[in-house]
Amino acid sequence: FFFQLPSDSFKYLGWCDIEEHGVRGNQLRCPRVREGPSEEELFFRKEEYTLKKRKQVTDTEKWEKRLQENWENCAELNLSFQDLGDLYQVENFKRILRRLIRVEKLWLVDNSLTDLSAIRLPRCRELNVNKNHFTSFKQLPKIPQIQHLSLAENNITTLSGISDFRHTPLESLILKRNPCEFQERYRQLVFSNLPNLKMLDGIPKLPEDCSPPEVRFFYKMCTIL
Repeated sequence: FFFQLPSDSFKYLGWCDIEEHGVRGNQLRCPRVREGPSEEELFFRKEEYTLKKRKQVTDTEKWEKRLQENWENCAELNLSFQDLGDLYQVENFKRILRRLIRVEKLWLVDNSLTDLSAIRLPRCRELNVNKNHFTSFKQLPKIPQIQHLSLAENNITTLSGISDFRHTPLESLILKRNPCEFQERYRQLVFSNLPNLKMLDGIPKLPEDCSPPEVRFFYKMCTIL
């Protein structure tokens, strides 16, 4: 036997489905963008009691909801910690990302993301995707105006694909706690692929990051007389 909590009826509702409020999407600091499971899914979970019978939504209501979300006008958005455990959550999440045509600063920390290569963020200058499951630079969204990119604590094993950012204004890159960080001549390889980069893992570009490998080897040699 269980006791139904008062909030159970809102368990799978988006903020824009709650009546009598005038808040728009770009006024929220960290909104949840997930969409509730189908009635069949709720039935198999034995949670059908949490959701009232859904009414038919007209095209007008769909359009009003889209306008209320107003994602197209977001300049800064934090969509971190979404706990995207089901496919329907991931698809709805990507639906929102496709509408972020004006976002300049975006945080997507700890969302279990694996591939956003189909997403384009044309104005994004700062992107934080720390603590996700990316394994390659090819899985990142298209970000032609990126200046600051943080990829800490993913699973990027090689630097293959990093040269795709050569023609972007990328100034700062964070790759801490990725397997590629332990690659031989890691910093030297990153800066050789990204000549415009000014800072890697919080450390500014150093002279030895630009020197040829044989020169660096010479400096490490010690002569004992």
